Amino acid sequence: MKKKVFASDFDGTLYFYKADVKLPPENVEKIREYQAAGHLFGLCTGRQVGGLTPFITGLVAPDFYITSSGSNIVDGQFRPILKRGVDRAVADAIVKEMLPRGYRLTLDVEGEICVFAPMDYPGKYYVITGVDDAPQGLIHQVSIHTESLDEAAAVSADINARYGDYVEAFQNVVEIDIAPRGCSKGKGVQALLDYMKHTLGDCVLYGIGDSINDLPLIEASDVSYTFPYAPESLQRRATKVVPTIVDALEDSMKDER
Repeated sequence: MKKKVFASDFDGTLYFYKADVKLPPENVEKIREYQAAGHLFGLCTGRQVGGLTPFITGLVAPDFYITSSGSNIVDGQFRPILKRGVDRAVADAIVKEMLPRGYRLTLDVEGEICVFAPMDYPGKYYVITGVDDAPQGLIHQVSIHTESLDEAAAVSADINARYGDYVEAFQNVVEIDIAPRGCSKGKGVQALLDYMKHTLGDCVLYGIGDSINDLPLIEASDVSYTFPYAPESLQRRATKVVPTIVDALEDSMKDER
């Protein structure tokens, strides 16, 4: 039987930042059960590495992290698998255009969070004034927070139209994640499988997500899952619609392919 690899989106799939119980204990328990059975579980997200660890350390120990829309992939010990960066001049142009418009911007620099104003956050982050004073290293992603779905869609389309030779903008509800051109969650899981092939051989990939930016993950997976609250376009493309990630993990464990 082929090795099972389960790639999960984070926000709205595993972790619910607006809920009273943000990381449901049943999710944690099922992930541990899944890994104890010999399967691999990891995250595939638009977040940075530094945007994950404060919320999962001591609870969930992923076997891999596909972060910033596939532009920064590391293993469970944070050793690099694949790293790509947005051209600094392009990132600078986007920041200088979007910051005066009042958007909240975030940069992922080598897995670290860089923001333009102090925030209430339990983990490490840098406050910067622009790309010039950001830490050295690859800018894996530029993220923009908007106030509505329509606004996020319009800004994403505009960025792709004008900077599409260099970057790809992915709408994630009201967030926009801008990664190097050629990166996506789907390309990220494929790069992970190519890397693992040397030690594990061919694997069966299971993917789950809840938003439009998860579509590349859904399409790249052998078996894919989403939820009744996900966009209809995502539900149509997924293999199965399930109530929770627990149901998806249980289904994956029963799968005999």
